[in-house]
Amino acid sequence: MPYYVYKIKPGITDLVKPLEKIEEFESFMEAKQFVRNKRAGEDGGEPVTYKIIFAETLLEAEERLQERRDAPIVREWEK
Repeated sequence: MPYYVYKIKPGITDLVKPLEKIEEFESFMEAKQFVRNKRAGEDGGEPVTYKIIFAETLLEAEERLQERRDAPIVREWEK
């Protein structure tokens, strides 16, 4: 299964994120290095997030990135 790299810009709402597939890699280390170089090359003008996702298809990758996750529950002893 490939590793997909996406560029995510802030959207109008949190319900729908504008996703832009940038690249696809067979190994995680290649994808990780690519994202590091992209982040280092950003000028800081517009807030952009880069995500690496492991999925069988493009559709599955985009569905996973669009999922709304609950915030983790912080226990008393974890504070």
